[in-house]
Amino acid sequence: MTMETSPQGARPAIEFGDVSLRFISAEGQATVTLRNFSMRVARGEFVAIVGPTGCGKSTTLNLITGLLRPTLGSVQVMGRPVDGIDPRIGFVFQADAVFPWRNVLDNVAAGPLFRGLPRRQAHEQAALWITDVGLAGFEHHYPHQLSGGMRKRVALAQTFINSPEILLMDEPFSALDMQTRTLMQDELLKLWSRTGGSVVFVTHDIDEAIALADRVFVLSARPATLKRVYAVDLPRPRVMSQVRYDAHFIELSKSIWADLREEVVIH
Repeated sequence: MTMETSPQGARPAIEFGDVSLRFISAEGQATVTLRNFSMRVARGEFVAIVGPTGCGKSTTLNLITGLLRPTLGSVQVMGRPVDGIDPRIGFVFQADAVFPWRNVLDNVAAGPLFRGLPRRQAHEQAALWITDVGLAGFEHHYPHQLSGGMRKRVALAQTFINSPEILLMDEPFSALDMQTRTLMQDELLKLWSRTGGSVVFVTHDIDEAIALADRVFVLSARPATLKRVYAVDLPRPRVMSQVRYDAHFIELSKSIWADLREEVVIH
């Protein structure tokens, strides 16, 4: 097991302490997903998690949200044990979470309205975020009238308008073509740099992990443990179309792939 401390030294935004998670099937079969897994994410830090398919990357997000509870060990958010859904946490997943029956304006305003903000103020805030993500002029369009990239922009605005202190992202751009994906990565970094929250980003794409994150956590095959942590010493702000050609980026990509290849070959 590799334990990596938060680089900022302060109380971390997220902390896993020797977490193990076991599922029992209806037939009584036990499956261990995580074993002695420890991880710390500093406040304001962007971390990416990569690992072999089925190793439990998304499981770590479910433990942070409280949808799953560890069999052993502890998970803390902002210094307190996880106990149910925390309103300070935002989510962006692979599948669009937009409401198909609402237009863009009402989709983005949904969070503030749910929190009790008057409709006019909620719409004013939503209009600003819609402009920020490059969708000005599409406020009254419905999701079925938008491209995949545009729907993802709605999802980002819908999440960031709530000012999450922690943002959990599970393969959010994997369904997009490469060009759109690169644009969305740039958009995400722009929004994150303004808000300063902590991000945990799960991806299968090593290059995406390096390009976005401050640190990359590499998980072993199931039952997953933290195999290695890579610090991404690339200056910010980063431009996706350029950073991939940096010599250090290429070196990191080779090293992380070597770690993952060992896990795939072993299993």
